[in-house]
Amino acid sequence: MITDPPQVHGFELRALEESDAPGLLDLFSDPEVCAFMDIEPLQTEFEALDIIDWAQAQAAQGVGVRWGVRRPGAPRLIGTVGFNRIERSRGRWGEIAYDLARDQWGRGVMSAILPAILARGFKDWELLRLEAMVTAGNTRSCALLRRMGFRQEGVLARRGFWKGQAWDQLVFARLAD
Repeated sequence: MITDPPQVHGFELRALEESDAPGLLDLFSDPEVCAFMDIEPLQTEFEALDIIDWAQAQAAQGVGVRWGVRRPGAPRLIGTVGFNRIERSRGRWGEIAYDLARDQWGRGVMSAILPAILARGFKDWELLRLEAMVTAGNTRSCALLRRMGFRQEGVLARRGFWKGQAWDQLVFARLAD
């Protein structure tokens, strides 16, 4: 099943559900966490529930999945990770995405989790290509993707428009071995 999370030593991953709304609000109310995202910092649990509804709809349609990230036994949501899109009908690719609470930055969290996410895409779902779209200026995310074997393929100039301005999107990809 698409919502079954990969096993990652040192972390618990599970599909987002309504009970995650307070944790998601805490995560996405931080302006620095949202700085390169296409959303404004959240202000209410209703906004968090909208994100959870989106994630659940993606999973129900089999076109994406987003897992909440926690440390084992800890109730606090420290991030999310997953596939914003999975294409298996006219291609075999997926778009990965992730975010992390600021106090977890630089602690190797996503470096530990992403190999399992990549394995889910390449081995379990037999995808041929994984992509990540990164907002220009997000140097931390670019560095992480390069460490994970992704290559920057190009720039989609002014591809996004949010927070009152146009944003370039950097296209990163990794092909199946």
